[in-house]
Amino acid sequence: MWLNASCFLEFQMSVPTPFLLMLRPRSGWQQWIAREEYVLSPSVPVVEFTDSFGNLCQRIVAPAGHFSVRTSVDIETAEASDTAPGAPFVEVQHLPNEALPFLYPSRYCESDRFTNMAASLVTGRISGYDQCSAIVDYIRDAIRYTPGDGQQIISASELNQLGHGVCRDMAHLGIACCRALSIPARMVVGYLEALEPMDLHAWFEAYVGNRWYTFDPTQTDLKGGRVAIAFGRDAADVAIYTQFGDPVELLNMDVRVQQMSGPPY
Repeated sequence: MWLNASCFLEFQMSVPTPFLLMLRPRSGWQQWIAREEYVLSPSVPVVEFTDSFGNLCQRIVAPAGHFSVRTSVDIETAEASDTAPGAPFVEVQHLPNEALPFLYPSRYCESDRFTNMAASLVTGRISGYDQCSAIVDYIRDAIRYTPGDGQQIISASELNQLGHGVCRDMAHLGIACCRALSIPARMVVGYLEALEPMDLHAWFEAYVGNRWYTFDPTQTDLKGGRVAIAFGRDAADVAIYTQFGDPVELLNMDVRVQQMSGPPY
């Protein structure tokens, strides 16, 4: 399907402020970018680089006063994410090097604390994809999804005690449990068509069957176009913007995803 996805951020600052932005999706396995707009107002110099996870990042210094960022992308993406029940577990010694960083505990995914719990959740399941599915089933049953209620980032352990959270937090728990079983898992931030309420969304991917597969504890199925913007170990790696120095005021954030009838040109 063809989608147009856009994000508008509006800030007010008292002093010039360094920012690190992460708002440009890349063409990849299940998405192809046909057109992209990226407007900073007022215009400022931008230095772009690719981080260690392959994300496109932009460094800027925003001036004091009013500042906005507007992005828009026309993109062809799959109508549903691939599934593969029965896809096998990949032994650690056979994993590609780029998957290895997603085996370790991280700031918000304390997988070393979930060894026993993860093992109990997947009892009787075939090692690999089916274990990931069992973990997702547990999160859907045990954790209440409360979109719009996640100002404070919480870890997998904190979410498991609290019992409710946003998409980002639920992804943390899924990632931690997968890693506890020696399954590489990474966080994804992006757009999801028909998400209610509309916002940027977070889910996770696990490496089984020699490739990455999508898992989303907040959705009952994997239908709908997804646009991945950034990948990382947890939320600390995939913030769409990070500002440094004095606090700034986010005046407005508007995210829109619309299906298009066909190629835009």
